[in-house]
Amino acid sequence: MTKTRLLAGCIAAAVAFIATATAMAQSPPTRLRGSIAANDGKTVTIATREGTQVPVKLADNWGVMLVSPVSMADIKENSFVGIASMKGPDGSLNALEVLVFPEAARGTGEGHYPWDVRPQSTMTNANVEQTVTGVDGQTLTLKYKDGEKKIIVPPDAPIVAFAPGDKGDLKPGVKIFIVAAKKQADGSLQAPRINYGKDGLTPPM
Repeated sequence: MTKTRLLAGCIAAAVAFIATATAMAQSPPTRLRGSIAANDGKTVTIATREGTQVPVKLADNWGVMLVSPVSMADIKENSFVGIASMKGPDGSLNALEVLVFPEAARGTGEGHYPWDVRPQSTMTNANVEQTVTGVDGQTLTLKYKDGEKKIIVPPDAPIVAFAPGDKGDLKPGVKIFIVAAKKQADGSLQAPRINYGKDGLTPPM
């Protein structure tokens, strides 16, 4: 597969990820975080972070995306990012994770809305207007169509980006995040895409 096709797949997956995130604010699907317990190529069993085992059917055209670590240096002014955050006692927003999106995904899923990586957490998909280094970390000023947020990114916050993945990597023990498993008529779940961490990384979204 050429680099161009790999990049196109990566961008398409990123766009699909954020588009799904936007829909979640309106009609939340089933999100699963955990690790692969079993995978026969048609159904994966997820050992969830809540301690349950959940079988998930794979859609006919299912795909994968690798979640790879990057650094604060990869976040520039005018980058488009998705940041899960929590409000601190003083009202400031503190990042739990930062996802840097490819340029082609700019504007998709833009906004500030509830998220469930932790109770009371939020997600902000927006453009980085300014970065300022402070004692608590880097403060990013994010602007989106309906407003602006300042979010502090502490030094220990994971920063990641999407990269092309390989279905063969989905072996037992691999950490995953399914953003939108759809409930079928028989009550089972089906996933169109699985995001998994590189070299043991837990996808922090």
